[in-house]
Amino acid sequence: MANNNKKSKKKIFIFSGIGALLAVLIFLVIIGSKKVAVVRVQVEKAALRTLTQTVTASGKIQPEVQVAISPEVSGEIIELPVREGQKVNKGELLLKIKPDIYVARRDQMEAAMKSAKANMERSQSEQRRSQDLYAKGLISDSELEAAQTLYHVNQAQYEQAQAALNQAVEDLRKTTVYSPMKGTVSQLNSELGERVLGTQQFQGTNVMTIADLSRMEARVDVDENDVVLISVGDTARIEADAYRDKKLTGVVYEIAKSATTKGLGTQQEVTNFEVKIRILDKNLDLLPGMSVTADVETETKKNVISVPIQSVTTRIPKEEKKEAAETGEGEAVAEEQPEGGTKKENKPVEVVFLVENGAAKMVPVKRGISNDAYVEIVEGIGDGVEVVSGSYRAINRDLEDGSKVQVEKAKPDAEIGRRTEG
Repeated sequence: MANNNKKSKKKIFIFSGIGALLAVLIFLVIIGSKKVAVVRVQVEKAALRTLTQTVTASGKIQPEVQVAISPEVSGEIIELPVREGQKVNKGELLLKIKPDIYVARRDQMEAAMKSAKANMERSQSEQRRSQDLYAKGLISDSELEAAQTLYHVNQAQYEQAQAALNQAVEDLRKTTVYSPMKGTVSQLNSELGERVLGTQQFQGTNVMTIADLSRMEARVDVDENDVVLISVGDTARIEADAYRDKKLTGVVYEIAKSATTKGLGTQQEVTNFEVKIRILDKNLDLLPGMSVTADVETETKKNVISVPIQSVTTRIPKEEKKEAAETGEGEAVAEEQPEGGTKKENKPVEVVFLVENGAAKMVPVKRGISNDAYVEIVEGIGDGVEVVSGSYRAINRDLEDGSKVQVEKAKPDAEIGRRTEG
């Protein structure tokens, strides 16, 4: 009996200890759940800065003026005194096509023209004689009319023969091609002895290209969303892949009015507009086809309030969040179509976070232009206000209005990382 009592007391002690332990654990869980998470952030003051907004685009170097040389007549190249890279003057011989058939045609047309001229002169004499006889009443009206008709026919044939001879002479002249401008043979596509097609009846053979390499331009493709920001006269900073250690200066002088589309009808469809930038620097040997990247400076503003570009983020206003929460349907409420009205949308607004009394304060802002590091704040905050500038996760995910924060000093590497992510 005594042994049973001892066992019962032992069990009571064990269960009491377990119960006490569970009570402590539950208490700790409750206390832990009430503990507010603290978000670590870095801050930076809004300041007056000069900002230059840029549009970046890539493309190729091309001569501002270049001419594709294609002969107007077909035949075999019998003279080709130039080589690729050679400088030529205006009027200098570029190529000569074998003229034999064109000489023969000219001679043939010349003989035909002489025959037609003889016939015309003979019929002209007959017309004059007929007019004299008609005036004396020796021939009828029909005989006079026949003589006049014959003269007009022979006259027309002579004019046709003269035109054909002129054409034959012109074709012969076109067998010799001269440079239309001073420049450089930037591309040579044909060889001596090669047969080429003329442009009179065909597309023609592009024998060579003459370019003025002293006047170069960058032709870059600009996205349709950015091209509206660019204007003729904008300054551009250009970097050629071949000269990465040097920056070239250029000015926009032409913007295409029609788009070029790649990947039409696919998910990779891209619509661009070609922008031509005249390169002002003359101290580099730029060659056609070199790859370039251009930063077009579209707008500059001085002494504007600006913050780090990563400081501006988006949030859904609290009122809309609260309304969605009260319905118990979350964001799905925003997609409902009210009867007799338009669809209600929870539109995010752009905000920055300030730090006041150890808590984050969300302030809606309106942004202006931006560069790679800073963005203009048009409305919302003033100069000298400290805004949260890091970390990227805190700004874009963790922070809400009223969140507890702890300001820490930003490390240089971390700062670079945040700007890269932003």
